[in-house]
Order: sequence, then structure tokens, then C-alpha cells
Amino acid sequence: MNLFLDSTDTAMIKALAVTGLVDGVTTNPTLIAKSGRSMLEVIAEICAFVEGPVSAEVAASDTAGILAEGRKLASIAPNVVVKAPLTKEGLTAVRHFTDEGIQTNVTLCFTANQALLAAKAGATYVSPFVGRLDDIGEDGMQLIHDIRAVYDNYAFDTEILAASIRTPAHVQAAAIAGCDCATLPPAVFEALFKHPLTERGLAQFMTDWAATGQSIL
Repeated sequence: MNLFLDSTDTAMIKALAVTGLVDGVTTNPTLIAKSGRSMLEVIAEICAFVEGPVSAEVAASDTAGILAEGRKLASIAPNVVVKAPLTKEGLTAVRHFTDEGIQTNVTLCFTANQALLAAKAGATYVSPFVGRLDDIGEDGMQLIHDIRAVYDNYAFDTEILAASIRTPAHVQAAAIAGCDCATLPPAVFEALFKHPLTERGLAQFMTDWAATGQSIL
């Protein structure tokens, strides 16, 4: 499963990208607003050091506006993925982007029917928001299982990108469900490395090694 960072913090993205475990980046208008920077500049900067897909979201809600903004965003770099809303207007635009060879990420997906339409429009990625479904008492991960079954039934190429990830448990469940990718806040990505038994075991190994008085170098 590919792991993306859901962030516009370019310093943080650079720091985590050196692990070699970051496959791409997703952004949204809220993250851009929090950055206080120009969206076009942020996307261009991220694309300069991230080789994988970088999702940049349109702000327009009508088809013509989505097409104009999406083409502008796609012109920033070859790895820009245009993020469009899962609406009738958004999917109409996605169909045009697909025909033009522009990669797309259909966002704010909450049902398998919506995911079916995104795949039929030729979306590169569909982003089901698991955490937001959990927030209203629904089972976000069940949606992932449902979409996986639909896509496998018809051999759709659209990749399932689990979004609104809140915890490492969400990441594990998404991987078990067969997600193609998941986008994580940096704090959740960092938490994937950690377990108290790993830390405790490493501390014991280091104590025992120091007692030997040896040096490998």
C-alpha cells in the first residue's frame, strides 16, 4: 500500500521523505489556508522534491471552473494530480481530464455508489473519508471493503486512497481491506514506527552492548 502525507508543511514533508517511505502527498484548501502561503507556490515546491503524485484541489464548484483550475494546477508539474469533488459537476470535469491524460483524485467520497461513478469517470484515485464516517457513527472501514469489492468485480483501474485517517489502526485496517494507498497526517505517519516493546527492547540491547565494551567501527 502506498503511503502519502496529507500536509502542506514542506519542511515536514522533506524531513519524512528522506525515509524513502513517502510515496506521494495530498493537499486540500484547508491545509493551504493554514499554511498562509500561495497554493501554486506550495504545490510547485512540493513537486520539486517529491517524485510521486501530489494532489492539488480545485476551488471551483462548476464544471467549467473545475476544468480551468484543474488545467492550471496540472501545468505546475507532471506529477500533479487534480483533486475534484465527488459531485455531478466534478465527475463531468474528471471525465474530460481523463480524456486529456490529466490524473485526478476524486475527493469526499462517502458511499460505494459514489466510488462507482468516480471509477466510471476514469478517476485515477478515489478518496473515501473513513474518519468522517466514524465521526457520525458509521463504519468508515466498511466503506473501504465495499469499494474494494465493487472495483474488483469490474476490474476498475481507479485506486482506492483512504483519507481522513486518524490513527495507526486506521492505516492497518485500510491495508488489510486492500486499499491501494492511504494519506496520513505527519503525526500518524510518525506513529507507525513506534511500539513500546520496540523501544524497550532497543534500550535493553543498547545497555547490553555497552557492557561488552566493543565497537563495530
